[in-house]
Amino acid sequence: MTNSAQQAAGEAHRSEWLDRAASAGLVAFGVVHLLIGWLAIQLAFGNREGSADSNGALHQLADQPLGTVLVWLVAVGMLLMVVWRGLDAAVGYREQTDDTKRLRKRVIAAGKAVVYATIAISAIKVAVGSGSKGGTDSTTAKLMDLPAGQVLVGAVGLGIVAVGVALLVMAWKESYLKHLDGEGRSGDTGTAYRWLGRVGHVAKGIALGIVGGLFVYAAVTHEAKKSGGLDQALVKVLDQPFGPVLLTAMGLGFAAYGLYCFAWARYLDR
Repeated sequence: MTNSAQQAAGEAHRSEWLDRAASAGLVAFGVVHLLIGWLAIQLAFGNREGSADSNGALHQLADQPLGTVLVWLVAVGMLLMVVWRGLDAAVGYREQTDDTKRLRKRVIAAGKAVVYATIAISAIKVAVGSGSKGGTDSTTAKLMDLPAGQVLVGAVGLGIVAVGVALLVMAWKESYLKHLDGEGRSGDTGTAYRWLGRVGHVAKGIALGIVGGLFVYAAVTHEAKKSGGLDQALVKVLDQPFGPVLLTAMGLGFAAYGLYCFAWARYLDR
């Protein structure tokens, strides 16, 4: 990146419009998590028609009145999140004096940008009527067919597990609260946001841990069908003793994370 481009990116990163863009994106992200929570609860009560992941949530949203418009708004919100995290990855965290920590945070931001871009692309496909409700088997199979494919699939699984563990650590340490300004952390509302964030991060952490575990198991057994996305992970939970109760709790956890995203949007502290 040239000096002029880096300076322009730095100015954009510090601008007020990026705060507004990030807040709009967080609202869209919250909507997706509320829908995933609702689909998970429906699954717990025996309704297996919808896929309890971001893609299934987008299809669910598209089926509502003005659904296509709402899905387009989610797509735009996710693209705004991509811009935010992309700028974080390019020029963010300059306050960090440790170069290693700065690099690590930028890499994490780049990874988040990829996740948000994936949801944005899914939303656009659903909005134009070409979105598939299929799972991850075919993608895993393609990875498995590459040279060292099993290693790649296993690495993906371990990476997902690492993200899940990181979310659980964030819940334990309440480090997610640093993203809220002072007003968002104070009083009774601050306490409510603290618990929404904690429950939401725990639910996401457990779910991603299961998803990553499925990928690792698929790599070890060389069977792509053993892998799966969030929807298959939640089905695994449902098949356990007291599965409906556990899955309902996880659905409520995802909904809690969605509500936390709304609070994050309102009291955003970058």
